[in-house]
Amino acid sequence: MSGFGNEHVSEDPRCPGALPEGQNNPQVCPYGLYAEQLSGSAFTCPRPTNKRSWLYRILPSVCHKPFKPLKEGHLTHDWDEIEPDPNQLRWKPFEIPKAPQNKMDFVSGLHTLCGAGEPRGRNGIAVHIFVCNTSMVDRCLYNSDGDFLIVPQQGKLLITTEFGKMLVEPNEICVIQQGMRFSVEVFGETRGYILEVYGAHFELPDLGPIGANGLANPRDFLVPVAWYEDRQVPGGYTVISKYQGKLFAAQQDYSPFNVVAWHGNYTPYKYHLEKFMVINAVAFDHADPSIFTVLTAKTTRAGVALADFVIFPPRWGVANNTFRPPYYHRNCMSEFMGLIKGHYEAKEEGFQPGGGSLHSMMTPHGPDADCFEKASKAKLEPERVADGTMAFMFESSLSLAVTKWGLQTSNRLDKNYYKCWEPLKSHFNPRCK
Repeated sequence: MSGFGNEHVSEDPRCPGALPEGQNNPQVCPYGLYAEQLSGSAFTCPRPTNKRSWLYRILPSVCHKPFKPLKEGHLTHDWDEIEPDPNQLRWKPFEIPKAPQNKMDFVSGLHTLCGAGEPRGRNGIAVHIFVCNTSMVDRCLYNSDGDFLIVPQQGKLLITTEFGKMLVEPNEICVIQQGMRFSVEVFGETRGYILEVYGAHFELPDLGPIGANGLANPRDFLVPVAWYEDRQVPGGYTVISKYQGKLFAAQQDYSPFNVVAWHGNYTPYKYHLEKFMVINAVAFDHADPSIFTVLTAKTTRAGVALADFVIFPPRWGVANNTFRPPYYHRNCMSEFMGLIKGHYEAKEEGFQPGGGSLHSMMTPHGPDADCFEKASKAKLEPERVADGTMAFMFESSLSLAVTKWGLQTSNRLDKNYYKCWEPLKSHFNPRCK
């Protein structure tokens, strides 16, 4: 089903009429189902921001054994485990373990790279890398702390949720909102990025003078249709909760994907990045990258994002008398960049698909020496930019700390990154205006 934030209704066609008529919580639900509400906002939030869905399921999700700590993966929100590093940071592609030697599913392959804030205070973000080579079998995950924006880079994900199934391929994204149970099936070596936000949900950015249409259009966001399985799991089904930054596991003897019908506006969703309607400068100068914002998670300060998801898609470059690549910059925001495919225009060498970079708050960054020399001398004609490429940025108003895994254990930090700017030379001539 299509539409961002819409009020959707869906029932599995195997059980027509499973949705109660005219009310949410009848004394007896059709087909003997249980009614369960999933709230994504406080009950008293204003209507434009009030998020909830009603699920009609074979058994309620409360039927499970007690949760116990699960030592798995490399998730953390301990931002003080290692000294901060204000340098420009770049990572080589994160390594995917080989299946015969080290089987790893989505949960065990989660690694926290950087972040700020903390989930108990409901304010913060984290950037995770996931690498996996096997599917989740008889286990699911839900995030009690916040929302996951998932960006697959290599390999497709078949994600089963309580609301239905989504196939998410590279160049698509999906959002699994707080509390939604999901399981990930993969089809080989798989890698990607996750932006997690605590305390806010993603929404479409305001368009202002752009008008009513443009950027990511609401109708291009897709929501799964209801699908259920009535499956007993005698050996035990594991439900994993990410709670206060740590993992906990509980056992139950049935599949949690037993929702026969549902209605509401609080759902998982996906979006194809090729659908983005690109806006660019058509006269002169390089526009700020905020014009490429797909989704934003707002703070209480107007115009200041807890986190933005920004892409740099294929487009035309036509600006006259202009240095067309991204400008040199020092920013009051933190910028994490990743590359799904292709070559990023400001750094065609070294920044590789499956890797990443972090330019921290007020840390200088910009085009490397080769890019500057080439763009300064280029004949300015209409040209295609970033064909075959999709780079993206997680931008945040928070000052991000890098984890020990990111700086040391992953062994993917490019310690020569700074050298890409060393060949830059002075062109200043006081006698030549």
